[in-house]
Amino acid sequence: MTLGESDGALVSIAEAFDLPGRVRSLEPLGSGNVNESFVVVCDGPPVERFVLQRLNRRVFARPDLVMANMLALGEHVERRLAESGSPLGERRWDVPRVVRSRSDQRPWLEREGGFWRLITFVESARSFELVSSAEQAREVGIGLGLFHHLISDLSPERLADTLEGFHVTPRYLEHYDAVLAGAPAATGSDISHCRAFVEERRSFAPVLEEARASGRLRLRPIHGDPKVSNVMLEAGSGRAVALVDLDTVKPGLIHYDIGDCLRSCCNPLGEETADLEAVRFDVDLCRALLGGYLSAASGFLTAADYDHLFAAIRLISFELGLRFFTDHLAGDLYFRTERPDHNLQRALVQFRLTSSIEVQEPTILAMIDELRSGAAGAP
Repeated sequence: MTLGESDGALVSIAEAFDLPGRVRSLEPLGSGNVNESFVVVCDGPPVERFVLQRLNRRVFARPDLVMANMLALGEHVERRLAESGSPLGERRWDVPRVVRSRSDQRPWLEREGGFWRLITFVESARSFELVSSAEQAREVGIGLGLFHHLISDLSPERLADTLEGFHVTPRYLEHYDAVLAGAPAATGSDISHCRAFVEERRSFAPVLEEARASGRLRLRPIHGDPKVSNVMLEAGSGRAVALVDLDTVKPGLIHYDIGDCLRSCCNPLGEETADLEAVRFDVDLCRALLGGYLSAASGFLTAADYDHLFAAIRLISFELGLRFFTDHLAGDLYFRTERPDHNLQRALVQFRLTSSIEVQEPTILAMIDELRSGAAGAP
């Protein structure tokens, strides 16, 4: 909304933060499924932009801990960059900074029934809903690799688990079973297909959690939601310069991040497409993204990390489809929807993507082995 259309409530909230000047404009930003976001433009000089967000308290029961995680991560990355710079030379890397409230200097504000935060805008950069080339996919991979590299020595014990069970597929399966048992009997070919699809992969759901429990994989700090639209690419150069939407930062398995990034990047039609027959997992984009990721992150990956890459690629697309389908059955309580059966359509897309990954398993495994060998031989 512009200032001329607003009732002033959002402007009042923005100006309660320690901004450098008067709010000139305020407009909706992005198309996230969970939080509401707005870009705030302030008078200068110079004119500056910020991002105002209302966190979804149904999703984040402890938004204060979300902000504590964001501050801990930001301070750690800024210190790493100041001490040693980017691991890839002169490459720019930005960390969105938290703006504190004027009244009490807290990194948030509670007003109008909402929990609000204000962060700096990543200038001279933009995000994309879809990847258009292998070069762009490689930059997305570099962005995630840089992010993981810069927080690889941040103890996960310094971060609160603000979303317990997030990306823990067996828990989503338990929730699905509970919703299915309590939901009114749903019928239709799409419903039947989704139910059968889930049942056929039920035994695969705990693959990453079993590896963690056995000690083969370990907890690290993760972004939690590194989809393509959360990777900012610099205007002009096209280089990745930041990861945004840090509200999902928490301890977890980096495979959740890798799998989610690949799921988002390697579906050229995106998760909102209605053309199910054309949905596919693009192995060429996968190769480019993983190659970029390993150029920044290979130094801290273990043999077990590599061994579970394919499982992560397959699992996270299935997991998101399961979550969309469960939310559809539950009455669309979690993800924002724009029409009836929106979450059902989203689930069908993710399940179709999962099938494409499964069919191409030999090709993807061979590609991972090739990239692994190249990373091991790099100077």
